[in-house]
Formats: sequence, structure tokens, C-alpha cells
Amino acid sequence: MAAIGKIRSWGPILVGVIALGLFGFIAGDMFRSCESLSNQRRQQVGEVLGEKIGVQEFQALMEEYQDVLKLTQGRDNLSEEELNQVKDIVWNTFVNNKIIEKEAEKIGLTVTDKEMQNIMIEGKNPMLKQTPFVNQATGNFDVNQLTKFINDYKNAQNNPQVVEQYKPLYDYWTFIEKQLRQQLLMQKYQSLLGHSLLSNPISAKMAVEGQVSESEIKLAVMPYSSINDKDITVSDADLKAKLDEEKEMFKQDVETRDIKYVDFQVLASQADRDALMKTMTDAAQKLESGANPAEVVRKAQSQVAYLGLPVTKKAFAADIAKMIDSLAVGQTSAPFETTSDNTFNVVKVISKIQMPDSVQYRSIQVGAATPEQAQERADSIYTALKGGADFEELAKKYNQQGEKMWLTTAQYENSSTIDADSKELLTAINTLGVGELKNLKFAQGNIILQVNDRRAMTDKYDVAVIKHTIDFSKDTYSEAYNKFSQYVSENQTLDQLEKNASKFGYTVQERNDMTNAEHNVARIRGTRETMKWIFDSKPGQVSPLYECGNNDHLLVVALTKIHPVGYRTVDDAKEQLTQEVLRDKKFEQLSQKLAGVKSMAEAEKKGAKVVDVQQVTFSAPVFVQETGSSEPALSGAVAATKEGQFLPRVIKGNAGAYMVQVVKRSMPKDAVETNQAGMEKQLSQRALQAASRFSQELYQKADVVDNRYLFF
Repeated sequence: MAAIGKIRSWGPILVGVIALGLFGFIAGDMFRSCESLSNQRRQQVGEVLGEKIGVQEFQALMEEYQDVLKLTQGRDNLSEEELNQVKDIVWNTFVNNKIIEKEAEKIGLTVTDKEMQNIMIEGKNPMLKQTPFVNQATGNFDVNQLTKFINDYKNAQNNPQVVEQYKPLYDYWTFIEKQLRQQLLMQKYQSLLGHSLLSNPISAKMAVEGQVSESEIKLAVMPYSSINDKDITVSDADLKAKLDEEKEMFKQDVETRDIKYVDFQVLASQADRDALMKTMTDAAQKLESGANPAEVVRKAQSQVAYLGLPVTKKAFAADIAKMIDSLAVGQTSAPFETTSDNTFNVVKVISKIQMPDSVQYRSIQVGAATPEQAQERADSIYTALKGGADFEELAKKYNQQGEKMWLTTAQYENSSTIDADSKELLTAINTLGVGELKNLKFAQGNIILQVNDRRAMTDKYDVAVIKHTIDFSKDTYSEAYNKFSQYVSENQTLDQLEKNASKFGYTVQERNDMTNAEHNVARIRGTRETMKWIFDSKPGQVSPLYECGNNDHLLVVALTKIHPVGYRTVDDAKEQLTQEVLRDKKFEQLSQKLAGVKSMAEAEKKGAKVVDVQQVTFSAPVFVQETGSSEPALSGAVAATKEGQFLPRVIKGNAGAYMVQVVKRSMPKDAVETNQAGMEKQLSQRALQAASRFSQELYQKADVVDNRYLFF
């Protein structure tokens, strides 16, 4: 019993222990749940109408679009700027499509398979005309070519080599089909909105009258600039009242941030320049003395490879092409600087020759178990062709087509390297006469080559180019880094950064209203980590030192202000609000000064300048020379005033207060009737254009979240 009593005495403690255990279990589960949600959010690129898109999905969309660009443009890589454009295009397309799909779903709007088939059968859609499936005779998309291609692709699934060859084009068509369906849905929705805005004969007549009816007026002008800003008192209450009046003008849909920053670009020192100039001078002397140009260019680490093939001047940068024009064959330039790309350069023109820009040729590739057998077989083919054998028929015996192909200079002149075999083949193609044959021997076998046509004879140049960026040395960068690092470490607040910047030779710059959709900070590439810091920090914080750009920029950033989604405050828009309040108060003073005026003569006595203005129409704002401003309000006032009438009301303009007298009004005879039908069509087109602007309002209501800056 004593033991039981003792256990009972521990009851409250046991309950507490059990409660703590349960709390730990629940809290741990909640923590894991929160952590899971947090991880999910960290993997979300964005959100539209509650639908989230993850990193992998967005990456797949980007890769799909990049593959299309590479296929259509014949390229292997895209520049950083082009990749940024891809990110924006893919994101905007994703957002717009989701918004339109949602709106279309509400009203039952779809694009049917039948509509898609009709578009493809018609074959005139611009997007379809960009595909390879175009009938060369009609210039239109040929659905039969597409059908054949898709059937061939599906029937070849057991042949990996054919599938690999066909797949890029199949993926490209899949992309086009998807884009076409989305485009058609957008067009249908936009057309539906556009046709809800109707034009009519009355509005068309009024629009034509506004264009062709001209007025000659006398204008009394009193510029706002005639009153000194210092003589106007602007209170906080005035600013608040103006903000309340025009608050919709100060609404923002995305969060923005203001920063101040110090950016220092590391440049080559004089010692660095002198060392590089010595290298360039030595290389120029070697080229001039007849040294192997390929070796000289390689050892000088030139940005421009030496191909050893004659190419057009289009293959070279503008500074090199200009130098080629000034050099004779065999001449070498002295080292020269090009500031636009920060390089030292040397150029030697080795030869100049007239060659075709385009060559049509055909070939038969000859292989065998051994090089000797390949040579023997190639000699036999070459002899047969020399004897008059049909080229294509002979090619078919070796499972080849022997079809004619065109080679243009542009296909190889911008190559970074060309191997010896390719160089020999290209030289043969460019130098053989029409109808000539040649038996070329290579390590992998032989190629029987025949040239069939040569066109567009042009000047080509064999040129050795040494182009070298004027780089800074490690010592120069280290010195710059240590100095900037000292500046950042000793100045950990914005006030300190600004106060001591000049002591270190730096300048504090400002950038306002940054959004997280931007791809870099202060137009410096490689600043994604800085972007992440900016949108994860609080006002007043100073960033760590960032090394960015092309590893040649040092950057420190201070976050000064956050502008959340919603309406700007008075402080945010103070400058603009102040100007508007000043304008209002100046107009009020000038309006009181002109009160009771009933003629131009009276207005002139009150201090107004009276001028004549010709050809005033309702459709175009009046430009007033005396104030240097366009004044749409005047056009409306003139249109509402009868001929010969003085308007006894002071008109508020952008740059002054005005009074108007319409002296004369004229309208060309039959102008309204002649132009009314055309105007109705114009108004219908304007309605469609107006409907196209619906997307901004839909975007604002779509709760779009853009987190791309965290990942890309």
C-alpha cells in the first residue's frame, strides 16, 4: 500500500512527463510537416492562380524552348543574355497561358482537334510556315509532309539510330503544335472580347469630324513657370490629399526594393598593359619574319583561331576587317588597341583571292577493311566516273545517294577550329572547277568529290589575327580585392559606406524599384547571389562582398527600402506629388487672376500672352510654343466651343493656364461621308487592340508569385 501511495504521489510528475512526451511527439511531427512545406516552397519557381510550378518543370520548359532555338538557328549554345530572354519568354508564356486557360474554362471556350486540323490543312498560319513541312511550290504548310514524317518516326521506333536522327524534329513539331493550340485559344478569347466593343456610324462620324475639322484660335497663355516654386507652400496634408485623389496611379502589383551600392571594376594596370604589349610586339615580329602563322597565333593565345583557309571579311570583327582593308598582301600591322572590346590586336594578310561564296558539289565516301583496299576501290570509282559513268547510279551501289549539296562560306568561316582533313576537303571544294573530279585520301578512307556549280565570286582572305583581351594580372586583382575588402569590413552600415567611399576612391550609386524578375544587379552579370540577398534582407542591412561580372567586378550592396505590393506612401511618391500640388496651386492663383475675363483683350491686360494657333483638331493635342508643352485639354475645349465664341472658362493645362477664342472653323467638303466607312473599320481594329490589353488586369487578379531569382 505504501508503494501504491508513493506511486500516486508521483502522479502529477508522471502526467507532466507524459504531456511533455506527447508534446515532443506532436511538435516533432509538426516540425517535420513545416520543414516539408518549407522545402516544397524552396523548390517552387512560381505560382499562378494557385497553381504552382516547380524547378524541374520550369527547367524542362526552358530546355524545350532552348532546343527549338538551337534547332531553328543551327546553334549549339546560347549567350547569357539570350538565356535570360528564354527565361522571360518561358515564364511569361506559362503565366499568360494559365490565365487564359482559366478564363476560357469559365465560359466553355476551347480549341477543338477539328479546328487544329482545319488550320493545318489550310497551311497559312505563320507559325506553321516556320516549320520544315512547307510545300516549296505554294509556300504554305503541307500537312501531308507532316503526316509522313510522324508515321516514319513512329514506324522507326525499333531502329535507335533513326529515332535519334528524327527525335529533335519530332520534339520541335510537338512544341509547335502546343504553341499553336495556345495561340488559337488566346486569339479566340481576345476576339470574343474585341467584338463586345462595337463601332457604329455615329461614333465613326464623330471620330472623322475630330480628325478633319480644323480650328483657328486665339490663345491666352499664362505659364506655371511665371510663379516661383518658392512662393508656393506645400504641406503634408496637401500631399496626402493629392495621393488620395490619384492613388490608383501609385498602385504597384509587385514588390520592389531600393538599394545603394558600390561597384568597382578591376582593370589592367599599366604594368599589365606593358607586359601584354611586349607579347603582341613579339608576335607581330614573328609574323612579319614569315614564321608559321598557326603557331604564332596559338602561342599568343589569340581569341581568333587561324583556320588557314581564305574567308570573307564577314568572318572578322569590324576592327579587324577595317585593318584588312588597309594592309597589302604579306603585310603585318603594328599592335593596335580596340577600346570597344578592350583588346590589343595584330593582323597579317597572308593572301587575297577571288573564290566562289557558294559551291554545289556531290561526293561518294569510300571505305574498306584496310586503307589499301579503300584506295583501290576509290581509284576504280574515280576511273569509272572519268569514263562517263553516272555519278548517282554509282553512288547507289555503295548505299549512298550522291545528291548535290550547297556549301557556303558562312558555314565554316566562323568555326573556332578546323581539322586537317576538313581543311583539305574544303580547299578542294572551293578550288575545283565545275565538273572536275578529285579523289581525296584520308585516314578513314577516301572521298570522291565532284563540283557541279560555283556562284557569287567574291574576295576572300587568308588572314592571321592575334586578338587578346587586355587582362589584369593576379597581382592587380589581389591588390584591388584587398582594398575593397578593407572598405567593406570597416564600413558595416550604409552611413559609413557613404561617408567613407571617397576616401577609398569609390562612388556610392543608387538603384530604386528593383523587382525580383530582373536578371542582375546594376547591369552586372553573375549577380544572382546578390539578387537573392537583396530580396531576403531588411532595410539598413549591408551585404557581404561579392565577386561578380566576368570575375572583374567587386560589389557591396545596402538595402534602403522595401515597397510592398499595394499603394505607395506619400514618402515614396513625394517628388511627383509635390510637382502636381505645385501645378494645382499655381493654376488656382492664375485662375483667380483671370477670373471674370470676357475677352482676349482683358486677358492680355491681366498679364496673359495672346497668340494665334492654327489647325487645331480634336484628334491631336495642341502644342503650345510658349509653354513647350502638349495640351490635350485645349483640343477638347476648342471642339466644344462654337465658331467666333470666347470661352469664359480658364483651362487647366499641363504647363499653364489658358483661355480660348475660336476664330474660325473649317471642314473639307464631303470629308465625313468619304472617310466614315474606313473609320468604322479603324474603330473595330482599335477595339481589338483595346481587348488585347485585358491581360494586365487579369494578371493583377491572378496572384502571380515569381521566385525565379532563387533558381535561375
